[in-house]
Amino acid sequence: MNSAKQKPFVSNENVSVRLFNNRFLDSLTRTHIAVPVSLFLLYAAGLIWWTKAATALSNIQIMGLFLGGMLFFTLVEYLVHRYVYHIEPTTERRRKFQWTMHGVHHAYPKDKSRLAMPPVLSVVIGTVLLGLFRLTLGQYAFSFLAGFMVGYALYLVVHYSVHIFKMPKNALRVLWINHAIHHYSEEDVMFGVSSPLWDYVFGTVPNRHKRASIRVVVEDAEKYL
Repeated sequence: MNSAKQKPFVSNENVSVRLFNNRFLDSLTRTHIAVPVSLFLLYAAGLIWWTKAATALSNIQIMGLFLGGMLFFTLVEYLVHRYVYHIEPTTERRRKFQWTMHGVHHAYPKDKSRLAMPPVLSVVIGTVLLGLFRLTLGQYAFSFLAGFMVGYALYLVVHYSVHIFKMPKNALRVLWINHAIHHYSEEDVMFGVSSPLWDYVFGTVPNRHKRASIRVVVEDAEKYL
């Protein structure tokens, strides 16, 4: 009995399929990368300004919280990507959720309009996070969230770059290779996009038994990403 996994459909064209029949609702699922990145960076700048104006935190404290927020984002990025975006489609509802949130991206990874979260959802998430962090961290929330937002913006830039631009010939090429492995070889490894840190921590770096198939992807990564 052949137990091999069926290879999923993957388009290498800049094609954007509809997610919703309603045109307005479907338009809300698309955005230019510059929009959320600009929103997050401006939001972060405002949070740092507010921290300086409304709290007595020192510059060292602000910097420490900022860097902590950036690190925390990489953990959230990993966990959401692994456990939310790659949820097992065991029911029809789960299947639709997984396809809408992330499956469409794996099928159409070159779709430039869906490489970043839409602005409406970005604003909602930013507002919710401010409320949560304010409740749990008090005056430390603003600079911590600023770091989180900058981490998010950097993630978006990295994710857009590895799908649209050719792999560079410098240290950053590892980000292209890691994401090529996740998209074109093994979907259950390399969930970190902006950093492979948590893949090493949680053991989702490819093991030696998978490296034969992965090597083909790595050697041919520029063709894909």
